[in-house]
Amino acid sequence: MMQFKKILILTCGLSATLAFAQPEYDLSQLETLAMESSRSIMAARDQVTAARYAVDSASAFPNPELEYLGGTARARSPGGNTGDARSVSLTQPLDMPWKRAARIDTALASLEVTTAGNRAFEADLLARLRSRYFELLRRQAELLNAREDAKLMEDVRSRIAKRVEVGEAPRFELIKADAEALNALKTSQAAAFRVQQARSLLRQMVGAALPEDFAVSGSLRNVPALLPLEGLQKQLTDSSPDLARARAEMVRAQRQLDLERGQRWPNLALKASYDEDPDMRTSKFGVVVSIPIWDRRSGPVGEAAAQLSRARNELEAQQFALAQTLEVAVQQYEIAQTQVTALESGIVRQAEAALKVAEAAYRFGERGFIEVLDAQRVFRAARAELIAARFELAAAWVEIERLRALPGGSKE
Repeated sequence: MMQFKKILILTCGLSATLAFAQPEYDLSQLETLAMESSRSIMAARDQVTAARYAVDSASAFPNPELEYLGGTARARSPGGNTGDARSVSLTQPLDMPWKRAARIDTALASLEVTTAGNRAFEADLLARLRSRYFELLRRQAELLNAREDAKLMEDVRSRIAKRVEVGEAPRFELIKADAEALNALKTSQAAAFRVQQARSLLRQMVGAALPEDFAVSGSLRNVPALLPLEGLQKQLTDSSPDLARARAEMVRAQRQLDLERGQRWPNLALKASYDEDPDMRTSKFGVVVSIPIWDRRSGPVGEAAAQLSRARNELEAQQFALAQTLEVAVQQYEIAQTQVTALESGIVRQAEAALKVAEAAYRFGERGFIEVLDAQRVFRAARAELIAARFELAAAWVEIERLRALPGGSKE
């Protein structure tokens, strides 16, 4: 019994710690806090900022090149003058319109890819945060049930102890009741530790801005309803960040192919020079042309064409995979919803009624203690199945929200 009391004290201490945890956060507050303070989100947004500056870099005009040469001129024939010689030249590369447009379009497409990737990252982070949130609600519900079971078993054990004292029941029943009560307390202790673990994992997802002594509000019962499958499929096509990223990748590959093809054209530059020696001064103005004879850029063009083909194939594969994933998630949602309805409307109530009947019959001496224990096990199993089914329902909703990830929030 000493071990029994130690476990009871430890469980009560954990319960008190959880009971006074403040302040409370609901799911929307946790999402807002994560989006504002998560370092991972900030790092992803920094990538978008870098991609915007890359567009500025692609839009920049080439700088001119200034060249100065100085030396000494010595005459090699009679009558020639000896003195200083110097040369100054200025070269301005021309940013040809077809190359400039292709370069800027490529940078803009890269910005779209990075932006879509950031949206996909945020949707994935929110999905994991929601999973942790519902996991914590699940563990709290399990803890509540475990406490009720422990209290129930303690009441039963007390009644059996009194019957044993007056000789109405054999001592074997008290030994069995002690074992069952101890097992219920151990279950309650494990449930309390799982709650603490779920809290730590949720805080890890949100970030350090979430205080250690936080609590969550909400219930596993409050899972939003879904749109019809056709509406979800349309939203998936229109707003999925994964599809948006795949489309942006294909556009970027096309722009890169256009850029590589444009690089085949000659590069042009304007050049002006001024030469001075002891005998004369010379001013020149002309054009510098690079002639693409040896390097026709067949390698970069072929590589860009292959990347475009890869992007197209990946887009089609992504569309098919996401559509199948959505259907599976919707089916899982419907299965879990059916299980929740069946458990709430019949199974759990019947198990609870059977337990009450068994307890009443035991009090009047019509049933044995073993029948009470069996009824308790059936009731505990039914409640555990109900919690698991509600969590599966919430998990399916989280996956569907991650897939469609509406811009500006996913709530209806």
